Amino acid sequence: MTALNLAAARKIVEVTLQTARDHGFKPMSVVVLDAGGHVIAFEREDGSSAGRFEIARGKANGCIMLGMGGRAQMARAEQQAYFMGAINGLFDGKVVPVPGGVLVRDGEGTLIGAVGVTGDTSDNDATCALAGIKAAGFVGED
Repeated sequence: MTALNLAAARKIVEVTLQTARDHGFKPMSVVVLDAGGHVIAFEREDGSSAGRFEIARGKANGCIMLGMGGRAQMARAEQQAYFMGAINGLFDGKVVPVPGGVLVRDGEGTLIGAVGVTGDTSDNDATCALAGIKAAGFVGED
């Protein structure tokens, strides 16, 4: 298993933000969590609106807590709203089940963390997260 350490987390953040700038997206905020849900790295671009840390962390936290990416969580919420509502209650409202939350797996498929990105559309957030994860040598699952 390859570890998701601070250097790798910084690479994810760097490439995620650069991808957003390259595409002309709105200012982004990015959080990287380890497999236990602990924050390894967070950056908020100038011009990001208030509350972006909580949103980014909620996207990544849902991935860790449920073992599924944000896109899969959103589909589950659409199919089973009561279940996802209950899950969010269990986790004190700290699950944001939309794209932009991406699982991070190593080359062997082991879950090693999650990334949460917010600032533009959820699909654009996910695009940036996936680019950052790939650049760090991992596999993203949204």
